[in-house]
Amino acid sequence: MKVMVIMKILLVNKFLYPRGGAETYLIKLGAHLTERGHEVQYFGMSHPKNTVGNAWNIETAPMDFHDGSSMTEKLSYPFKIIRSKEANQKMRTLLHAFSPDVVHVNNFNYQLTPSILEAAEAYRTEKNSQMRILYTAHDSQLVCPGHLLYNAEQHTVCEACLGGHYGNCIKNRCIHGSVLRSALGTYEARYWKRRNIYRVFDAILCPSAFMKRILDTDPLLRGRTVVLRNFVERRQPPVSNSIQIQGEPLPSSYVLYFGRYAEEKGIRTLIRVCTSCKDIPFVFAGDGPLAPLLSGIPNVRNVGFLDGEALRRVIAGAAFTICPSECNENCPFSVMESIMAGVPVLGAMRGGLPELIEEGKTGWLFEAGNAAALQARIRQLWDSGIPDTYHKACKAAQFDDLSLYGEKLLAIYKGIKTK
Repeated sequence: MKVMVIMKILLVNKFLYPRGGAETYLIKLGAHLTERGHEVQYFGMSHPKNTVGNAWNIETAPMDFHDGSSMTEKLSYPFKIIRSKEANQKMRTLLHAFSPDVVHVNNFNYQLTPSILEAAEAYRTEKNSQMRILYTAHDSQLVCPGHLLYNAEQHTVCEACLGGHYGNCIKNRCIHGSVLRSALGTYEARYWKRRNIYRVFDAILCPSAFMKRILDTDPLLRGRTVVLRNFVERRQPPVSNSIQIQGEPLPSSYVLYFGRYAEEKGIRTLIRVCTSCKDIPFVFAGDGPLAPLLSGIPNVRNVGFLDGEALRRVIAGAAFTICPSECNENCPFSVMESIMAGVPVLGAMRGGLPELIEEGKTGWLFEAGNAAALQARIRQLWDSGIPDTYHKACKAAQFDDLSLYGEKLLAIYKGIKTK
């Protein structure tokens, strides 16, 4: 009988409650590892919404650049986003209390800062520990001060900072179109690059081949990267075919977008197309800063943020879904969730997104940001109908579920080479 090797695993992320893809990944992964008998603890910021934590209640003070924090608190943020003495000390305290076999780091910049990596490195040296430190690259923050390879001022993709040319971030005002924010991001990237802090990672998990290519442009990271695509839950057919949201039924057929309503996600372009296709019903499920733009469009229904059974029903009822991102996507859950539900995807040719769609079988691709091309494709698909072969191909598609993903991840945790 094979005996399972029980591991002590510390999962690190700045947010410890459902907020986005990284947090969904963290929470579901932690629950799965716990079910497999491993001891899992978490480290991140304190927040009333936190759903996970650690046995010692060790967390950093909350820091949110978009909340109602006092002016005094926000004035201190520029000093804290570069280096955090608090995060370093609390990370050290937690490491000594828990003595993990693995520290698995996720999103950390600006709130936790790479100071936590200094703490992990110091602990490993002090204890002469074999503790492994891994990182899941949910975005390109290790090589891009703005994290997204996206110029927010010009609304275009951008790789100008690759190779350590971080001054381009200030020149192009890549972070929220702000010179000040871009300057802070640039200084932060330069500060930690000079210290070669990312050498502490034993492995960097890249959810797409695209992300691996981007990170491999840095010689320090090259050789540590491995492609491990995100997991998606097993197909779960909706409990009911009846789709009512907020007490009102959805159209019998519609085109669906679900995700964040943000500029870089191509929402503005998609809305322009919606207003030109007045006879086609569109459903939007999500939330974000561009939500007000959806108001008053007769053929658009915004059902807000959905998850669980409600989201599964809305996906299953769509003729097809759209992922119109204009930034370099990594491995979007929305694409995999749609295909797993048997619903094909019309996706933009950006980043790792094309890696998930088999053109002409599980979906179609179009030039990102090209409203005319998007409109023409939507019109063609809606008028001609979606052949059943697409639904069959989607249902036959395979992505790693949590169980298979967990097996691959545990092998990496143990230092076993993977393909």
